[in-house]
Amino acid sequence: MPPTDAPTTTETADPHVLDTEAAAALLAATPWRRFGVFGDSLSLGVGDATPGYADLGWPARVERALRLVHTDLAYLNTARVGATTAEALREQTTRIETFAPDLLHLNSGANDIIRRTPDWHRIEDDLAAMYTWAAGTGAQLSVFTLGRAFSLSAYPDFTERVARLNDLTRTLAAAHGAVVADCWAHPLNDRPDLLSADRIHFATAGQAVIASLLVRALAQA
Repeated sequence: MPPTDAPTTTETADPHVLDTEAAAALLAATPWRRFGVFGDSLSLGVGDATPGYADLGWPARVERALRLVHTDLAYLNTARVGATTAEALREQTTRIETFAPDLLHLNSGANDIIRRTPDWHRIEDDLAAMYTWAAGTGAQLSVFTLGRAFSLSAYPDFTERVARLNDLTRTLAAAHGAVVADCWAHPLNDRPDLLSADRIHFATAGQAVIASLLVRALAQA
């Protein structure tokens, strides 16, 4: 019997992964030539390599597809591992504003809820401030919800925290016209090869899937 972390398939055979050409075809009519990414490790696309998949995070995959559509694409990723929404707002906004994106991916707030007792009023205020700031850039906004596979055993209520954070994300995204790539109920959560060794970040198999989720969502914008 294969180990539980064995790859379930390869990238070329994965029904949930778009190849670069297919992703570019979906984005062919989109106008974006300045792609910015803001936030934490999810926004960076960090994760362990998965056999059978290119060693790429989701931002590199989306950038590659957009660059096939617009060869003059400019790309900036300011994200930092461990950043909360408040920290990202303090540290990253000036660089994003100077870059002037027309497509801007936002923080999903994962580090905001990794606390013994999350301050939900602060979390909501910080996320609302992020969306207000981001909308002011004039860019098309995008965001992920967190998957249900994202769990920390140190916090027995963590699944409930993720669900609550996702509800905030969906509400704020709808109010600001942000495209949502919804990972919560997607089958990727059931994959044995989803997570990196730290059991938090998606391995490259998961990165490939969420890149495709985002491309499909952006194609409907």
